[in-house]
Amino acid sequence: MRRLLFAFLAGLMVLASASPAGAVTDGVADAGEHPYVGLAVFYNANGAPTHRCTGTMISATVFLTAGHCTEGASSAQVWFDDYVQRADDYYPWAGGYIGTPYTHPNFVWSLPNTSDVGVIVLKKKPGVGWAELAPEGTLDSMATERGQQETWFTVVGYGLQQIRPEELADTQRLQAEVQLINLRNALTDGYNIHHSNAPGTGGGTCFGDSGGPVFLNGTSTIVGITSFGLNGNCVGSGFAYRVDIANTLNWVGEYLP
Repeated sequence: MRRLLFAFLAGLMVLASASPAGAVTDGVADAGEHPYVGLAVFYNANGAPTHRCTGTMISATVFLTAGHCTEGASSAQVWFDDYVQRADDYYPWAGGYIGTPYTHPNFVWSLPNTSDVGVIVLKKKPGVGWAELAPEGTLDSMATERGQQETWFTVVGYGLQQIRPEELADTQRLQAEVQLINLRNALTDGYNIHHSNAPGTGGGTCFGDSGGPVFLNGTSTIVGITSFGLNGNCVGSGFAYRVDIANTLNWVGEYLP
């Protein structure tokens, strides 16, 4: 069972690198509420675009995203418009803020601790402000059954809005509300957030939302980074790598002022 799951994750990442990476389904327009959440396009050594993800400014020049987004990329560009103009190949026409991507040295697709964390250090300040990282242990008190029933998050991203019956992939910043399911099962075990991902009941994440923020609902505090799902149709469950753990905070802190 575990081997099949890993195989699915690997296939998911191949899909993400060939087309938009995971997006907010059944969400609503962000309408400038999270101006520091951006669309990132990654390029190979030849300067060709390879994939796109979402991420969040966490300082004047540091953009937080997923490790599977930054891995293998030579450079990146980030846009912060509510709607990013793109060409027919899913990538924006021009503009954006140029930066250098870095990947957590322990990133690996092996659950539960994938270390799925990356950053892009931008050459210029976008001037869009930034969100804050949750302090270590923020979610630990929510690991009880009562906490799971009462905890909601806001996910934000530029990913696909729909897979079936036809793909809908506008590069628009959307947000949706998801509910905490578990922090202590075999897939999470203190490293990942397991949250709802059900269109029609609050929305969720999909291909292209990878790297996007999971905020404590009603705040600008990031507790997770959108990481992976278990369904190719972007329904059922979603998972985010936790920010409020030492493995994330210590590494990301090396890039912060």
